[in-house]
Amino acid sequence: MKRLLKSFVTFSALSSLIVAPLFLSSGQAFAETKKGTDASYVGAGVAAGVTSGGEGINDAATFGGNVTGRLKLGTTPFSARGNVLWSDKTSAIIPELSVDVPIANKTNAYLTGGYSFVEKDGSPTPIGNKDSVVLGAGVESEVANNFLVYTNAKVGLGAYQNSDASAVTINGGLGYRFK
Repeated sequence: MKRLLKSFVTFSALSSLIVAPLFLSSGQAFAETKKGTDASYVGAGVAAGVTSGGEGINDAATFGGNVTGRLKLGTTPFSARGNVLWSDKTSAIIPELSVDVPIANKTNAYLTGGYSFVEKDGSPTPIGNKDSVVLGAGVESEVANNFLVYTNAKVGLGAYQNSDASAVTINGGLGYRFK
């Protein structure tokens, strides 16, 4: 239970680091209508595991990449998301649903919930080395015509074999709007 609480505190701190700069940015962003973005996109970037299960080499913090997609679900504040986080050993596939909150023009903050399916149990990915429930938070913003940047933090609850430790990963990248 202590490790789970520590993971939630870590996740909250990392989420604050991601979201706080947007709230502290120039007054112009707040003067504009907070329309957010309705973009459906696919993107790619980096994924950095920042925790370890503490049991061995296959649960060490792992660096890798990510492919991320978002499909906006009509006029609702919800989106279907998909992520693939990989290392040099294997990958984790994470389908998610999100609640999207407009925080500035062409910018959303979002909370996600999903499940991580590690393709090769016991092999390290940035989100642990076994299947787990995943919670996340992030920010996405359109920065140019049809292009977005995104960043998020994810926590895989009990995501290590032979350990009750949770995995935390920080991800970011560039996306291309297809809808």
